[in-house]
Amino acid sequence: MPIIKITDLNLSNKRVLIRSDLNVPIQNKKIISYARINASLPTIKLALKNNAKVIVASHLGRPKEGFYDSELSLFPIFKYFQEIFKKYKVYFCKNYLNGIETKSGELTILENVRFNKGEKNNNKHLSKTYANLCDIFVMDAFGSLHRNESSTYGLSKYSKIACSGLLLESELTALKKIIKKPIRPMITIVGGAKVSTKFNLLKSLAKISDTLIVGGGIANTFIAIDNNVGKSLYEPNFIHQAKLLRDNYNIFIPIDSKVSTTFNENSIGITKKVSDIDMNEEIMDFGENTITKMLPILQQAKTILWNGPIGVFEFKNFRKGTTALAQTIANSNAFSVAGGGDTLSVIEILNITSKISYISTGGGSFLKFLEQEEFPIIKLLERFI
Repeated sequence: MPIIKITDLNLSNKRVLIRSDLNVPIQNKKIISYARINASLPTIKLALKNNAKVIVASHLGRPKEGFYDSELSLFPIFKYFQEIFKKYKVYFCKNYLNGIETKSGELTILENVRFNKGEKNNNKHLSKTYANLCDIFVMDAFGSLHRNESSTYGLSKYSKIACSGLLLESELTALKKIIKKPIRPMITIVGGAKVSTKFNLLKSLAKISDTLIVGGGIANTFIAIDNNVGKSLYEPNFIHQAKLLRDNYNIFIPIDSKVSTTFNENSIGITKKVSDIDMNEEIMDFGENTITKMLPILQQAKTILWNGPIGVFEFKNFRKGTTALAQTIANSNAFSVAGGGDTLSVIEILNITSKISYISTGGGSFLKFLEQEEFPIIKLLERFI
């Protein structure tokens, strides 16, 4: 079923509470990355332009509920919003559970919702308290879509009317395009440490992909089906599951690897066939032949889904595989979707943000959506149609 969009509603003079995802890294009360904040701005701007009484809520980090923590306050984000929305009055509200005064065309940023006791447990009373703050609830926090908490699920359930924001709508549209009707060939890249944490994701994506490229510790487990992987990170208990995937789907597994006997940023790697890895060696990146074999597959793709680096990208000597992958995606005419925290870091470091068709702001939600799991919040939003 479709969901009511914010653009379908008359917002003028209405109290509009937008649940954004402003969970960004902050150090010494300074914002380190603005990506998620900037992605949330179009919905807020739309509400202000339509003369709504705009209220923005978000969580930040993992504070102890019921206690204030200045290190996890949204105050630095409020200060940033003051700079962005200079022609509007912008307020910061720490005590809002007993109600707040709002005016049309003004913006109020609420303090971290996770300071409120009951937030993470989706407390019914807290959810109703949030709902009483607004006439319209806008769910725009795709990164929190998989969490059934008071400011997400509870607000969706108890608000008079709930709808999707611009960011949530764009996320759902892009990911549905990948899952439902990808233009083929579709190539998927999944990196990461463990098969166990991404097995359901791998199985779901293998079914809809023409080729599934595995990297990182995940690739090591596939390599270990037939080879010794030395002291590399892999999961022996998941070799059988990996073999089932390899034997039933088109899984691209490295044929050579860059290995090292030490694990640090100054390690020097050598390239070896995956059949020749010694017990004291550790896989750190794709080898030259694997990269050469991978690039034409990516170049022929019409749809590319990317989650995770394929080597130890944080070490400069083991960036070649991921860099080659990323730059090939950036230069491709394919519809490309990238998501996951480590993936976003790679994109920022290589300065290719503008060359990726769609970059998801979600971490857990991104992966859960690709596993084709149902989201209870989506079901709640659908009921307003």
